[in-house]
Amino acid sequence: MEKRLIIAIALSLLVLLTWTALMPKPQHVAVQEVRTQQNVLNQSEIKHAVVATPSTPPPPGRLINYKQDNFDVTFDEAMAAIKDVSFKAYNNYLFTLSYGCLLKDPLLNFKQERMQENSISFIAVTAEKEVIKRYTFHKSSYTIDLEIEIRNKSSVPISANFPLILGVLDFSASNHQARFQDITISTADKILRNNGRKNTSFDEIKFLGLRDQYFTTIIEAHQGYQPGFVLKLNNHASEVGLNVQNETIQPGYKIGHLYHIYLGPQDLKIFNSINPAWGSIIHYGAFDFISQILLQTLDLLHKIVRNWGVAIILLSLLVYLILYPLSIKQMRSMKEMQVLQPKVEALRKANKDNPQKMNKEIMELYKEHKVNPLGGCLPLLLQMPIFFALYNALMRSIVLKGAKFLWIKDLSEPDRLWIFPASWPNLPILGNELNILPIIMAIGMFVQQKISSISSGGAAAEQQKIMLILMPIIFGLIFYRMPSGLVLYWFVNSLLMLIFQLRMNRAR
Repeated sequence: MEKRLIIAIALSLLVLLTWTALMPKPQHVAVQEVRTQQNVLNQSEIKHAVVATPSTPPPPGRLINYKQDNFDVTFDEAMAAIKDVSFKAYNNYLFTLSYGCLLKDPLLNFKQERMQENSISFIAVTAEKEVIKRYTFHKSSYTIDLEIEIRNKSSVPISANFPLILGVLDFSASNHQARFQDITISTADKILRNNGRKNTSFDEIKFLGLRDQYFTTIIEAHQGYQPGFVLKLNNHASEVGLNVQNETIQPGYKIGHLYHIYLGPQDLKIFNSINPAWGSIIHYGAFDFISQILLQTLDLLHKIVRNWGVAIILLSLLVYLILYPLSIKQMRSMKEMQVLQPKVEALRKANKDNPQKMNKEIMELYKEHKVNPLGGCLPLLLQMPIFFALYNALMRSIVLKGAKFLWIKDLSEPDRLWIFPASWPNLPILGNELNILPIIMAIGMFVQQKISSISSGGAAAEQQKIMLILMPIIFGLIFYRMPSGLVLYWFVNSLLMLIFQLRMNRAR
């Protein structure tokens, strides 16, 4: 198989499997605020929720900013809910929940009751009940304890049964984090994943997690398993949460519920120090096992060199050395194909009017010289899972957030060497920034492909020239707005391939 066909197969696989995932946008916005009218919880679909009438969250209330060591939390007073969280250690990354920890009861309109150094409480009073929500923060921690207290003010028993919303998934086109959102449900015996696109109910939930690209919020009931749900509000948003158990409160009595909340990065070390079971929130798709190994290796390299950029370079070198035997096999196959290329071209010219005979004689030629036309393709295909695993790992790993290298201010984002003036229009693909690293990577790929190309004639030569130019351009465009850490890895990989090809050429 000629080099042009190998390139075409690799490019087709890459574009087909990752095109929708390879165009990241700036990662400063998580779940956008959604204030659409809420649907009625359908009893047949969300069987544990009892809500008799349509419920709309109270109108946006006064915003209260509550500062802690690790993050600043913005509360919506009327909802007594978390609007968003800004993480100080990660360039004030904004993680928006819209109305996290909302008690979905249209009659409740909260007021701030008390604010202390480590807690803030809200109170809502209706004709029949008094509800207090108290958030208690732990010093230098991403955990919060949420206490909900309901007192019956009336002279008759009342029922306490309502949804507690963990957060909102926003699927609208304007939300660049939509493709990263998912839900993790820990039940009594298994871990479930959910994309939030349809109504779902769960009988017993140990904990529930909602995440974006880098951060997550988790809720776990202190009193044990509770039912939960995913409720599709419309085509652009869904709610996820727990259902407070149905309880009857006698006149003058009160009940209380305690929930443990996590608001922070998807960091396995942090999870292990709080609740190791929460580590199941972190997953990297189909090649999760390979992704975990690559990240652990990257972390080990970082401990040695103390720089994430250098660690990525060393990881690229290490992966290349591991795949070196496959690269040797691929290069040898390409070399054998190049030696036979004049004879292949001669057979094509001699049988240009008889394609069937031409293919038969070419295959006989390969068989005579013991050349496998697929020999250069198989090693390439075997490397694809590693690339996809590394892509998912670097795209979602929190370790690169805010990591600097050379001119790059954040390895989890494009390198942004130059931000265009505000008066300039947004350019297609480029947006409003010049990212130089993908351009350097594309140039390196062009040189590497140029050196390793197999000489041919006729139409094949023209196609090869087109692929030689087209492939680096396409990869440059695909990588243009990807995290610079991933672009750095791919550039180093191309550079190593170039050096290897030069050595192979000298050895001929």
